[in-house]
Amino acid sequence: MTSDPGGPGRRVAEVRRVRPRDAARMRALRLEMLADAPLAFLETLADAAARPHAEFAARVAYTSTGTDTAQFVADPGGRFVGHAGGTTIPAEPGLTVIYAVYVTPTWRGSGLLAELVEAVAQWSRACGRPELMLEVVVGNDRAYRAYQRLGFVDTGVRVPHPTIPALTELQMRRPA
Repeated sequence: MTSDPGGPGRRVAEVRRVRPRDAARMRALRLEMLADAPLAFLETLADAAARPHAEFAARVAYTSTGTDTAQFVADPGGRFVGHAGGTTIPAEPGLTVIYAVYVTPTWRGSGLLAELVEAVAQWSRACGRPELMLEVVVGNDRAYRAYQRLGFVDTGVRVPHPTIPALTELQMRRPA
């Protein structure tokens, strides 16, 4: 898959599953994600920056194959500009949970979010999981509206944020 925001100087990014050799670029994107949206992810920028490169490399290698968890990136040929992950939960074998969705600010509005989510959806379907679920911090209206445009529906389920007790997340689902 590729994204093309259009206009003069059109840019294209390949959306694909991570590869073991992507570890350094994935680490750079993760640090950008945490700096740009500190409440959206489950660790702090300081914690991620302190993690050794070998940990990033091991995580990328693990998510580059298999059916339990996967990471997809938007690769324009240099620095990654987007990410979406998918994972399973034992309680719902037909479900893929989408996590760590991010598009770098200069690529927002380009259609890249839809392509990243679709990459996770295709992987989910190929693994026999027909449903997607994600969680959004209550009050993150930009993300909420973006996911609605992609067909996600608010289920009415509210859960505590896993790391910040003052925040609540809402669950959204759609077919894969």
